[in-house]
Amino acid sequence: MPSGRQVSLSFYFYWLLCLFTVAFAGDPYVFYDWTVSYLIASPLGVKQQVISILWTISWPILNVTTNWNVVVNVKNNLDEPFLLTWNGIQHRKNSWQDGVSGTNCPILAGWNWTYQFQVKDQIGSFFYFPSLNFQRTSGGYGGIIVNNRDVIPLPFGTPDGDITLFMSDWYIKSHKDLRKEVESGTDLGVPDGILFNGLGPYRYDQALVPDGIRYETINVEPGKTYRFRGHTQVQQNYANMDIHVGQSFSFLVTMDQNASSDYYIVASSRFVNSSAWARATGVAILHYYNSQGPASGPLPDLPNEYDSYFSMNQARSIRWNVSAGAARPNPQGSFKYGDITVTEVFVILNRPAELIDGKWRTTLNGISYVAPSTPLKLAQQFNIPGVYKLDFPNRLMNRPAKVDISIINGTYKGFFEIIFQNNDTSVQSYHMDGYAFFVVGMDYGIWTENSRGTYNKWDGVARSTAQVFPGAWTAILVYLDNPGIWNLRAENLDSWYLGQELYVSVVNPEITDKTEIPLPENTIYCGILSSLQKYDISTFTFFFNFLYWGQAQRFKFSSAASVTKPKNNSGCAFPYYAWCLHQGLMYFN
Repeated sequence: MPSGRQVSLSFYFYWLLCLFTVAFAGDPYVFYDWTVSYLIASPLGVKQQVISILWTISWPILNVTTNWNVVVNVKNNLDEPFLLTWNGIQHRKNSWQDGVSGTNCPILAGWNWTYQFQVKDQIGSFFYFPSLNFQRTSGGYGGIIVNNRDVIPLPFGTPDGDITLFMSDWYIKSHKDLRKEVESGTDLGVPDGILFNGLGPYRYDQALVPDGIRYETINVEPGKTYRFRGHTQVQQNYANMDIHVGQSFSFLVTMDQNASSDYYIVASSRFVNSSAWARATGVAILHYYNSQGPASGPLPDLPNEYDSYFSMNQARSIRWNVSAGAARPNPQGSFKYGDITVTEVFVILNRPAELIDGKWRTTLNGISYVAPSTPLKLAQQFNIPGVYKLDFPNRLMNRPAKVDISIINGTYKGFFEIIFQNNDTSVQSYHMDGYAFFVVGMDYGIWTENSRGTYNKWDGVARSTAQVFPGAWTAILVYLDNPGIWNLRAENLDSWYLGQELYVSVVNPEITDKTEIPLPENTIYCGILSSLQKYDISTFTFFFNFLYWGQAQRFKFSSAASVTKPKNNSGCAFPYYAWCLHQGLMYFN
């Protein structure tokens, strides 16, 4: 996930940690209590400091159902500020919970803060990760499952199991060292390895993989079909799949192969010529319960390794299943997006990192974003002038690149067309918080108005992250019906860290229409508003009253290492987490 490249898969499966909850009147609540801390681990055989929760490099999976309310209390035991963002969760009318620098003040070292949000009107496979200070390269990320409700039928039979696989680039250097290198203009370079669910590669080659590394083993049964969760796309057969930074996919896979031996699960890179990438290959094991022996021999060759047109055509083939019953990608939008009149067009062009005022920066339309000390959302809430400007240009302007805080003034319920033009030399991914947009077109060359003739105007896939090939463009359509201030960013971490992001402000002009959730009572204040911080977050208590076995229970979130739990009928403490077999999805990064 941290670096900007693409991977391709052969096989993949897993099971996961799920949350055991109780039922509430109305939409249920689920509660998590997390302490974020450093841990010494050796995912690639070398001891290093990683960011952990529950003393493991594999963070817990949030397993919820559409419309449930999620409450996550986060205690920061790191030595620097921290925020979590929820990649793909739309936070309907509630950008206060988005967990990025434009919406939230950071959780300072030794402080805690409680997120509370509803997974409203969406299903699929998502993930969370640290959004500040390059921390994502040290871990701190995990999956989110949003299940469909039972009343919503799916267009396939019930799988025998749900399986999770989370892939990530991994560096032995700390995130602090890596961010210094990026700031100095040094490329991230080849990662030291690729992890599957926080574990290193199977020792498929004794010369490349050291002995003693823990690797992932996926246990399956012959003849059964397993599901990787995600949006409901048109069902098609694929022998391999290109997964770009920040994306997730959903597959059904039937275990119909010969069980004479185990199988390799491989994640490898496209469009790279360096022999150094050979060591950056993720390898896990697919194990049939009646397997006769371990996997051996060379890894399978990556098909069409350098064929960029193959990769693009595969991406074009992924289409939305418009006949399936499920939560819609945009509740107030329409599957007939091709018939909606576009109200504004943005052609957003990137470039490789360049020196601006003596510092290495990346830009979108010639502007490199720098986070102000006061988050944009708080500045908007308190009408503070001068923090940002609503003047992000529709196209690249004929002027020198600059560092600025320029955001898009989005029209509420406007229908935006955004074209990402990639002038860099590597594949880039772009993500928009708060929305699922329709990916309607991509091609090589320079986008022109005539390019609209190639758009898919009926069943383009709806997602929150889209890839843009080098020297190419990708077009999306998005209906701005979710008020708030929303982050639009490069998912490639080095590009994002150096300034390749912006924000879109969406404000409902009708004062009488209370479309946004109010300022949370537990808001952290910083920057110009620091004087409003009247309590120490580490001792702040947050109370929830809910009905549990006929009586009200009180939850206290504080600096304590664990949260008080209600008792079950046996008198045992009710566990926040329970290990559940085959509950999961897959996440590709």
